[in-house]
Amino acid sequence: MSDDFYCEEVLSRKTEVKIVSETPNVLAYYHTRPFWPVHIVVIPRRHISSLLTLEKTDDSLLLELIAVVREVAANVVSETGACRVLTNLGKYQDSKHLHWHVCSGDPLNS
Repeated sequence: MSDDFYCEEVLSRKTEVKIVSETPNVLAYYHTRPFWPVHIVVIPRRHISSLLTLEKTDDSLLLELIAVVREVAANVVSETGACRVLTNLGKYQDSKHLHWHVCSGDPLNS
């Protein structure tokens, strides 16, 4: 399997997802294997390897991405009272496609 689940599976529609929010450039959906009771992933539709590989020309995409993260996080806080927003880098980043997790609750397998 590729190291980019989001391009290979989600954006290609090989794996069906429950969409939370979308724009022409950004997709937010419920994680296919959630770690928290509420676990939403926000990704750019265009391949970008990670936060560290963003270019100056990606500024408008990053603003759009953060706007969707903010919208999703506000809804999760409204529904649950709190949330985490995180992205992983380096060896912590399993899928080499920039993505943000918006999550709430205690880990499911703790």
